[in-house]
Amino acid sequence: MPPSPLPSILTPDLISRQREIVEVFLKNGWDYMRRLLTGGASDEPNLPPPAVLRNILIELGPVYVKLGQLLSTRPDLLSPSYIQALSDLQSTVPAVSASQIESYIRQHMLRSPDEVFSHIDYVAIAAGSIGQTHRATLTTGQTVAVKVLRPGIEKQVDRDMALIKDIAKLVSTTQFGQRYNITDLAKEFKAALTAELDFTTEARYTDELRQDLLNSTWIDSDKLIVPSIIWPLTSDKILVMEWLDGKPLLQANLPPAPTTNTPSAPLDPTGWLPNATFPSSFKGNSTQSQTSERGEITTLLFRAFLSQYFVTGFFHADPHPGNLFYLSDGKVAILDCGMMGRLDPQTRATLTELVLAIVSSDAQRCAQLTLQLTEPLKPIDLVRLESDYSRLLGRYYGLDLNRFNTAEAFGAVIETGIRNHLRWPANIGLFTKSLANLEGAARQFDPSINLMSEIRPLMVDLFQQQLVGTDPLQLFLRTGLEFRNLSLSAPRQLGFLLDRLSDETLQWNVQIQGMSSLQRSLERAANRRAFSTVVAALIIGAAIISTSQQTAQLQWLSTLLFAAASFLGLWLIGSILRSGRWQ
Repeated sequence: MPPSPLPSILTPDLISRQREIVEVFLKNGWDYMRRLLTGGASDEPNLPPPAVLRNILIELGPVYVKLGQLLSTRPDLLSPSYIQALSDLQSTVPAVSASQIESYIRQHMLRSPDEVFSHIDYVAIAAGSIGQTHRATLTTGQTVAVKVLRPGIEKQVDRDMALIKDIAKLVSTTQFGQRYNITDLAKEFKAALTAELDFTTEARYTDELRQDLLNSTWIDSDKLIVPSIIWPLTSDKILVMEWLDGKPLLQANLPPAPTTNTPSAPLDPTGWLPNATFPSSFKGNSTQSQTSERGEITTLLFRAFLSQYFVTGFFHADPHPGNLFYLSDGKVAILDCGMMGRLDPQTRATLTELVLAIVSSDAQRCAQLTLQLTEPLKPIDLVRLESDYSRLLGRYYGLDLNRFNTAEAFGAVIETGIRNHLRWPANIGLFTKSLANLEGAARQFDPSINLMSEIRPLMVDLFQQQLVGTDPLQLFLRTGLEFRNLSLSAPRQLGFLLDRLSDETLQWNVQIQGMSSLQRSLERAANRRAFSTVVAALIIGAAIISTSQQTAQLQWLSTLLFAAASFLGLWLIGSILRSGRWQ
């Protein structure tokens, strides 16, 4: 039954927007969405090629650009080619005029701009789909960046989200929509977009990341900074932060990284960690000799993000080259904390082991860790999963560090899990996107660098932190409390178990995965064996009768037995052939 078209009760603005969306779809040759909106599509959506989908989202405007950016963090929904096409999705939106933005700032700023700023440039220096940035000077003389929510964007978001919600309802009637829970995805997108419309959320994220990096023992916080927030002047529509004078990292005027003809050591799964003899504090330069400023900067960035991924669990999810700045004083800055991710301690520990399993080509351990992180959509064939990982990781075994792409390998692991009907959580998608953007930017900035060569000297400290935490005394006290609770409850539970055993009321309820399918297979085999026996008996009986003294009645009975045996034999052969298990 085809899905019904969009609700008939639509405002003129929504009707006009729907017509505009259909025109964009038709212009780019995507007829499925036109049929869906008019009630003519009934089943699986046939996505356009990645480049075409990217162009469609750009033409539809900032809300759909944000939708594409969200989808780029979901490798469980889209293939790698679509993820790659959507990862660098940026909207080219013209800035709002100076007069309009001045009126908006005066209306929504907590204090009058004349009281706060000695000067403010109402001509934007940067413009995005959600907001635009201006340069200003406070009356105290401090230079600040003023990020302003784009006027009218909230109304545009409400309009487009209403249409996206209706489209999700239509797609949810298909098998595709039910398999990927499209309605929940639309709700997730609305929540993410609503959070971006509130600049106080980004301000809190920026402050939290800044504090985490200041407290990190893996980097020199004097060399890597995050802008501080001017909270008395910040609201949900206007964000005021410290001005950082610099340029995007890839535009930094630095000498190229030196090349070397010395090959990198191959990845040694048996000796790369035990040979590490590094102190527990890793501030400053790498233990490798860095002969270029590019190498030092890349090492600094890698350590900052590894600290976010594996120590604090709060990480910047979009470290593309435009968000990494080289400042005029030689420092490096991380900007734009609108998209952030979180990893709980258990997930961080599992991810650490998963990275080691990938590097050491341990397919069995990789499969076990994958099952800890994912949700199965149907019964999982563990042997097949391990076999797929064995073939995948075999491509990376013995590969030297300069050729080992960690983000690519991790993405392949995720794709293999999806093919085996495993659903990855959304935060793993954000982690994968962040890792891919980081490694991609670093390789453009310094082609000689590699993530694994940077994470290697940190592993001892990382495992130590995961083993005892940041506060060993707190861990000791918590463990002691757990043992105390166990010692108090164990005798009572043991006594209850012995009572059940003595009065013979203890029942075992054991469920073995896959046992029902095994039982059905055995029943089918037994039935076929029984049919084969009956067929053989009929043939033998008919043969005995035909060799005895022939009468009309016996000849008729012999023919009947042969006919019955032939019919049952042909039916048995046909069922075996249809099952596909005749070999």
